[in-house]
Amino acid sequence: MALAIFDLDETLIHGDCASLWSEQMVRLGWVDGESFLRRDKALMDAYGKGHLAMEDYMAFSLEPLIGRPPEEVEHLVDPWVEDFIEPIIFSDASKTIAAHRKAGDRILVISASGTHLVKPIAERLGIDEILGIELEVERGVYTGKTTGVLTYREGKITRLLEWLDEQEENLEGASFYSDSRNDLPLLLKVDYPHVVNPDPVLREHAENNKWPIHTWK
Repeated sequence: MALAIFDLDETLIHGDCASLWSEQMVRLGWVDGESFLRRDKALMDAYGKGHLAMEDYMAFSLEPLIGRPPEEVEHLVDPWVEDFIEPIIFSDASKTIAAHRKAGDRILVISASGTHLVKPIAERLGIDEILGIELEVERGVYTGKTTGVLTYREGKITRLLEWLDEQEENLEGASFYSDSRNDLPLLLKVDYPHVVNPDPVLREHAENNKWPIHTWK
């Protein structure tokens, strides 16, 4: 059984779930809209250029969750996924997932977003197995901190190798789909790298290495 691994943001969905959730937290009245979204955009611009320290983004984006129980957040995330995420799932992504499933491949989403968002979005796509940034919970509430290695850049490889060891799996014949230069370390690690609507740096790398380039809509 080969692995079919997918990035989430701008790969399976046409947008970034963390930023879209930031907009939702504004609607919920958890944050000051103008200043929070301005800061979110500045950090995401740094991500797009490959300059983001993910620790900075997570500290910023998780602050509104401090003191909230996971159950409260989950209760609010589920309808948000239905209303705001489901409409922006790439139909080509759904078809590709279905093709891998038909081939008997094991499907995994690995994302640099928090698991409180990645898990319900993946479930909407019919995918049960995910790796994302884990949120710390103490005394039944979120602390605003993360735990473990962040699934970002080389951290995706670290977490994936740990998961493979736990699952007694390997990367033989694995595919990985991503849009971002930040995922080059993992794309270089798999047998079948695929780039989806790539950023300029990733597109150039893919063209030079004759990787498949997909335009998903």
